[in-house]
Amino acid sequence: MTPGLLQGKTAIVTGAGSGMGKAAARLFAQQGANVVLADLNEQAAEQAAVELNRQQALVIRTDVTDDDSVKEMVSETLETFGHVDVLVNSAGVAQVFTPVEQLSPEQWDKIMNVNAKSVFLTSRHVVPFMKKRMRGTIINIASIAGVRARPGLNAYCASKGAVILFTKALALELAPYQIRVNAINPGPAETPMLGQFLSGDAGQAEEQKRKIFLESVPLRRLIQPEEIAQAALYLASDLAKSVTGEIMNVDGGRGI
Repeated sequence: MTPGLLQGKTAIVTGAGSGMGKAAARLFAQQGANVVLADLNEQAAEQAAVELNRQQALVIRTDVTDDDSVKEMVSETLETFGHVDVLVNSAGVAQVFTPVEQLSPEQWDKIMNVNAKSVFLTSRHVVPFMKKRMRGTIINIASIAGVRARPGLNAYCASKGAVILFTKALALELAPYQIRVNAINPGPAETPMLGQFLSGDAGQAEEQKRKIFLESVPLRRLIQPEEIAQAALYLASDLAKSVTGEIMNVDGGRGI
């Protein structure tokens, strides 16, 4: 891999305290970026930042579903680093398999707010600064569930489907400003969030994980967070300078 692909750039990564967001923050820093680790769980983000050069890392407690919180996060980023070149929307929440008639409006709203509304809010506050500089890239972590539905994941599938079409719409809207917008569809990934789709004790969850998720992947392996981070690095770098509106499946063949 070419070293320093993001040298001198500033990247905001939401959900950076764990899983794919943490892996992206780490890899981006290794590639020379200043990284803002934005997460509601400030302690987890601080622990993730320990692995980074602290001159490159800024931890900001952020509620990605709250407009004021996101606005403050972007303002603090600009005050510290002066510009924003990359936005990675990795914050997300799972859904335990739930029949639609048992899903409460409150559960629906939470899933839609964290997974979809957050992508709108972060974009809303970052885009004006990218427009001024006539460059930037936004990477949205969607899901293969946004195109390959599963029973009982009604709200989750809807939220990720929304992210996919929002990505395409924004790619067209921002192309005149040389701002690229892409999404990644992870397949079942080896992250703490995967277990949150399942109910029951740890032993049952592990058995369910293998039966429900692993067996659905043609390559018969769970996706690693680092693989999503590598895809995000490509999309964030000049290696992908002509790529926009792309929905990249990193799913072990799940989407075929």
